[in-house]
Amino acid sequence: MSDFTPAQTGRATAEPRPVRYLLIGGTTVFVALFLFAPLLTVFTEALADGWRSALAALSLPDARAAARMTLSIAAIAVPLNAIFGLAAAWAIAKFDFSGKAFLITLIDLPFSVSPVVAGLMLVLLFGANSSLGVWLMANDMRVVFAFPGILLATLFVTFPFVARELIPVMIEQGRTEEEAALTLGASGWRTFLTVTLPNIRWALLYGVLLCNARAMGEFGAVAIVSGKIRGKTATMPTMVEMFYNEYLSVAAFSLAAVLAMLALLTLLLKTLLEWRHADLLAATRLH
Repeated sequence: MSDFTPAQTGRATAEPRPVRYLLIGGTTVFVALFLFAPLLTVFTEALADGWRSALAALSLPDARAAARMTLSIAAIAVPLNAIFGLAAAWAIAKFDFSGKAFLITLIDLPFSVSPVVAGLMLVLLFGANSSLGVWLMANDMRVVFAFPGILLATLFVTFPFVARELIPVMIEQGRTEEEAALTLGASGWRTFLTVTLPNIRWALLYGVLLCNARAMGEFGAVAIVSGKIRGKTATMPTMVEMFYNEYLSVAAFSLAAVLAMLALLTLLLKTLLEWRHADLLAATRLH
């Protein structure tokens, strides 16, 4: 039996007050300098000439086309990755098979491959200099410098987010509940809807939020595959670069501010989930 009281144990394991203040202060300064200051600069520059100038910049045809392209890509890529990620997590967590470790490595591949390299791989695979690209062009089907190429690039870079949120949760939960439901006569689909999905819904939602944020903000892979054609294949991140390179600062920062607001909205939704459903999130060890 330990000779230390709980109070003594707390004092022994707690950091000294100066160390705590130093760590908290250092973290606060770091966040202020490298997160809030850049965000504040973006919004300040966007409103440098007033609200009307910022709104007029966002009303430019190129800006509107870029926004439509970004939202359209996210609207397709996020649900697809939610389905793919759920299927991959289900296979890894619920079944034993040879090559499972290799499959996990493949899921993590987009994390280790530069987005620029990912875009270049798609260009080499579907471009005009490849056999497949020649066949696609002969049949009037464009992938590179078109919507399908941007979608494929976005799917590649965002694929791991949903799967990586679901895999630890589903492995920890095991297979007992699903096996019990199947034993009692429930179909596979009913088992998924009534047993599996309620247990993973918060992890799934987390993954979807992260996937959506990355899909809307992706630049490297999309810039290579899209060709950054004004009004056709330019997305919001690539359009920000194009405006900035043309010294259209208000337009560039206004569009960047919209992207920043979308990212902040994602963060707000994540925070609200943590606050509203703290007990359930703690039970599934999501934070």
